[in-house]
Amino acid sequence: MKLENLRIIADERERKSGIPDLLKNVGINIEMKTLPVGDYIVAPETVVERKSIQDLVSSIFDGRLFDQCSRLKEHFQNPIILMEGDVDQIEEITENPLVFYGAISTIAVDFKIPIIPTPNASHTAKLLVSMSSRKDSPKGPFLKKIKKSNDLQRQQLSTLCSLPGVGEKTAKRLLAKFGTPLKAFTASYTELAKIEGLGGERAKKIKNILESKSQHQKNSNQKTLHD
Repeated sequence: MKLENLRIIADERERKSGIPDLLKNVGINIEMKTLPVGDYIVAPETVVERKSIQDLVSSIFDGRLFDQCSRLKEHFQNPIILMEGDVDQIEEITENPLVFYGAISTIAVDFKIPIIPTPNASHTAKLLVSMSSRKDSPKGPFLKKIKKSNDLQRQQLSTLCSLPGVGEKTAKRLLAKFGTPLKAFTASYTELAKIEGLGGERAKKIKNILESKSQHQKNSNQKTLHD
């Protein structure tokens, strides 16, 4: 397949990454749009969310990542997370890499979204070309009518999905049972364990996270005493 016959739609915010220019330089037919979901649409049902290692870690800790995954799954059959950069940076960026890998595991296992690493923008561009050139891609329009996510229900689901072992389906069950995220957070171990998809072990982890005293508070109190 000739490269000029390939089509990729890129989000306007990706201009600064240099990747759209790399794609243009090799002859790809690239269109710049403001995409409400994802960064690159490489086929009618394949969307790519590109994240630098730094942005990936930030989106895990501020809760954006699981909300983005929910949106990707909601609107595309084949969403992909592209992790760009040096994975060794994780040790420098976060004090607890286990939290990072826990979130990555949730994306792969609960959301069933593949995560593909690339070392830099040049390799990212090559991967995008490869994805757009697949002959078995489904036919149909690239762009869909997708509303931006600012609704309350989506934010509630995103909040609950930040808990260990809670994907979107389980988050919906929690809201159906308890009504609000706050009531789900304050539910007893017994109540949580009865939720389909959780069980005793996951309920125990959730209660442990919600009820354990923060190390930050201890450090703050010690500092106040020393001062």
